[in-house]
Amino acid sequence: MKIISKAIYKCVWGLCLALLVNSCSLDEYNPAAVSEDNVLTTFDGWKSFQANCYSGLWGSLIGMPYGLVSEFGTDLWTFPYNNHGSYKQITAYEEFTNNVNVITNVWDFAWGSIKDCNKAIQLSAQLTDGNAADIAVLAAETRLLRAYYYSVLVAQFGEIPLIVEGNSEKSLTPQRSTIQELYSQILSDLRTAFNTLPVTPYDNNPGRATKKAAFGIMARVYAQGAGEGLSEGGKSYWQRAKEVADSLITYQNSYGATLYGDFSDVFAANNNRNNAEALFTAYGLDPYDVSYNYATSNTKPNLYLHYYPKLDEAFGTSDVFKRTVNSNGTNAYYGRLNQQIIAPTKYLIDCFDAGYDKRWEHTFVTAFANYSGVQALTNVGDGTHAASKITYDAATVTLTAAICTKYGLDPSHIGKKIYPYADINAKQTNYGAAWQFIPKIWNKGAYDGAITSLEEAKNANVHPYPLAADEDRFFAYLSKTPLADAEKKARAYITINIDDMFDPADPTGSTYKENKSNNGFTPATLITVYPAMQKFNHNFDGAWLGGNFQQKLGNIIVMRMAEIYLIAAEATLNSGGSGTEAANYLNELRRRACRNDVDFNTSTGMQLTTATKDDVFDEYARELCGEFNRWALLKRNQAFEARLQKYNRTAFSNFVAAKHYKRPIPYTFLNQINNAEEFGSNGY
Repeated sequence: MKIISKAIYKCVWGLCLALLVNSCSLDEYNPAAVSEDNVLTTFDGWKSFQANCYSGLWGSLIGMPYGLVSEFGTDLWTFPYNNHGSYKQITAYEEFTNNVNVITNVWDFAWGSIKDCNKAIQLSAQLTDGNAADIAVLAAETRLLRAYYYSVLVAQFGEIPLIVEGNSEKSLTPQRSTIQELYSQILSDLRTAFNTLPVTPYDNNPGRATKKAAFGIMARVYAQGAGEGLSEGGKSYWQRAKEVADSLITYQNSYGATLYGDFSDVFAANNNRNNAEALFTAYGLDPYDVSYNYATSNTKPNLYLHYYPKLDEAFGTSDVFKRTVNSNGTNAYYGRLNQQIIAPTKYLIDCFDAGYDKRWEHTFVTAFANYSGVQALTNVGDGTHAASKITYDAATVTLTAAICTKYGLDPSHIGKKIYPYADINAKQTNYGAAWQFIPKIWNKGAYDGAITSLEEAKNANVHPYPLAADEDRFFAYLSKTPLADAEKKARAYITINIDDMFDPADPTGSTYKENKSNNGFTPATLITVYPAMQKFNHNFDGAWLGGNFQQKLGNIIVMRMAEIYLIAAEATLNSGGSGTEAANYLNELRRRACRNDVDFNTSTGMQLTTATKDDVFDEYARELCGEFNRWALLKRNQAFEARLQKYNRTAFSNFVAAKHYKRPIPYTFLNQINNAEEFGSNGY
């Protein structure tokens, strides 16, 4: 994709994310030589400034802070072994004050972006040149962005100031607006955006918002406002949410929207840059374009690694695990997994009937493998990055008596080999953006190490399910279906029953066992591993790991079409509709997730004849876990108390309904205004 020219990135007023604009060259234009006011009165200068309104979305907001705040503290996520201190404020409502960095970051990135949106909208009426239709479309994009940022803030923080003119950050005596005022403005912006935006993105730039984004966010906003008891035109917001969702479902082709027929396509590598199911996308940087050099670290997110365990701590890197992922970060397949922040609750795991539902292995990594670099050595030679200088033999493990004893493998497996699962190619990008590592998969049973034995995969992070007893490309497996000791004994790889990872003293399934000698694992360190949510671990030609292997550069879907079906089902039940109608929406998602088509209609299959609110919650979990919606979903349905008590005792023990339905207004914001005592901190 052609990106806006280098000159824009040198502007003294910091248009750091103008990369989203696909425009004519501005090389002859030197903004640094003139005043900001003069620059922003021309269409080209204003267009570049308008692109900056996307900067709070990509990386900074979606890439990590909001990714955590929007999901943690719900029925889906809990602490993994021995990491109770990380983000305990939002995960378990412990020691929760108004000075928590990740909460402050969400506020800053959303609130700070609103001022740029306000300015771009105001300036759109004062331009001295430019086509009126182009200006209208870009201004509509900006209204959509402002609406999105405000929707994040009102959902998380409640009554906040509504400022649509001027610099929101310069108000020293801000006043809280009512929930009704906030939602009315958000919806007004979205209606303008929907009526004005094209179906195809402006300049054919896939990073720009379109009509389907406005309609999709509108459905979400109506649902969220419905939880506040709002109504419009004599109809509840639940009714409005259903109307919008139904319209988008019925006329989706007209808006360029679609629902993939197979869930495996949603996070397929080739669909990352132009995902047909995505309604609204945070578009990643292009490491092959000069603009990459001018981007900040905020645009290189590391959200994916927060959901992965520290594999080095579970497996010794001197025996079954060949490439460390923690201490020196040289694993080009997994990256540098040094966070181990969050793990799924037993409730989330149990939501999946993996025998029917392929979303299980497309959501969670439960089998762990080594990788080779045959492609890299063949195509690039010894000049490639050290992380890819790995021969097939060097990535192969031979089971010894010591390894079998250490991991409790049956001695009959001594001498067997565990071969690599993936093989990576290496590609040096332009402009110093480091190496790209693009994986393929070794065919099972092909042991020649020849490139011809490799095959493309929709998503190279996805592994076969269930893992066959004779599988020889993985060294460890977390089995969702409990396996008997005899079944484990027959396998030449480490096998752990996921159910055995949870502390039986916690009936809600929110506590993983502690690493003690009696935890039942051989060795005891295996308790540090858990199912890893992989949705944001993008692999495609451009998925940048970087020098420290902690960051990925794929697109991040902010909202996709599947959520519209879920909102429709949720709104149906909340507005007095029938369980049968709600089930019809859910069945569209369940049908495409069914492992075998013939199983969908069976008496024990995935088809629902009627649906309850619990069915809706469960389907949200299966389809959208991790995708920026769970906390808001529980809030708008007033469901925290009941669901935390049932599924997450760790969070429930500290949850105070009178306070925790809103996030704290950050101390940094309160410290900058003159009426902090009057404004309040939401009770924190």
